[in-house]
Amino acid sequence: MDVSRRRPLKVGLFLPTFESAFTRITPSWSELLTMAKYAEVAGFDSLNLGDHLLMRFDPDDSMGVWESGGMVAAIAASTSSIQIGWLMACTAYRNPALLAKMAVTVDEISGGRFTLGLGAGWHEPEFRAFGYPFDHRVDRFEESLVVVTTLLSEGRIDFEGTHHQMRGCELRPRGPRPEGPPITMGAKGPRMLKLAARYADIWNRDFFPENAISDLPIWQSRVDAACQAVKRDPATLERTAAVAVDLPSATPREGWNALTGSPAEIAESLRAFANSGISHVQLWIEPATLAGIEAFAPTLNLLDAHG
Repeated sequence: MDVSRRRPLKVGLFLPTFESAFTRITPSWSELLTMAKYAEVAGFDSLNLGDHLLMRFDPDDSMGVWESGGMVAAIAASTSSIQIGWLMACTAYRNPALLAKMAVTVDEISGGRFTLGLGAGWHEPEFRAFGYPFDHRVDRFEESLVVVTTLLSEGRIDFEGTHHQMRGCELRPRGPRPEGPPITMGAKGPRMLKLAARYADIWNRDFFPENAISDLPIWQSRVDAACQAVKRDPATLERTAAVAVDLPSATPREGWNALTGSPAEIAESLRAFANSGISHVQLWIEPATLAGIEAFAPTLNLLDAHG
């Protein structure tokens, strides 16, 4: 039986493909593979990977991260039933036609288990370090959305934009789903919310900073309004949330509104997300290790047992 059917919402795991701010260690591929395989057996509903090139909050201190396109494909090939999410692929780092090609390829590798998250990016130091333009990010993102969604849904495009041009571009082969994998967008501002309402299948609220449970009704109203502005039925846009979880053994993340407490208390908090209309959460668990994931597993059992 699919354990997610007994839960009030799906519970995904955010894989730590980046250097820990606490230990300054970047998990190896073998460690990430072990976490992914354990998560699948333990009953998590999804595995989710972010998309960064490096993190540099201090000019003299960079933090490493694995390239996520390769990691998403490797995780898809190494699992068999769990959903795979790219949360979010930065459209600034890849030509949008290539990104659509990558998406159907990963969807093929996964057997139709892939969800494509798309974002405009936000961390300026990595844009500068790798030579990507940081200007007009939403304009560039909107053009990328048109290209990616058209190729996924129709298989071809001719496009003449300010930032991207495609002529006679075809997506061949199309992958296991004729319409392509579903699109997730994390959007906050009015313009981005309207883009999500127009192009996305799923809206996702980010980890930080506005990630308190008490804020969920406000966000639901904003997403509803964005849908109404583009004449879309709000009920057709699925709502999900990225959620921080600090276990008792973790160093608390100040200002993150991370879920804490016993397995029963965390399970009750996740039920509150479900009661607020959230269908799926992606959990960034600290400590972000196999031991941390194992320590969280009793919460899944409680959600299965009591719904």
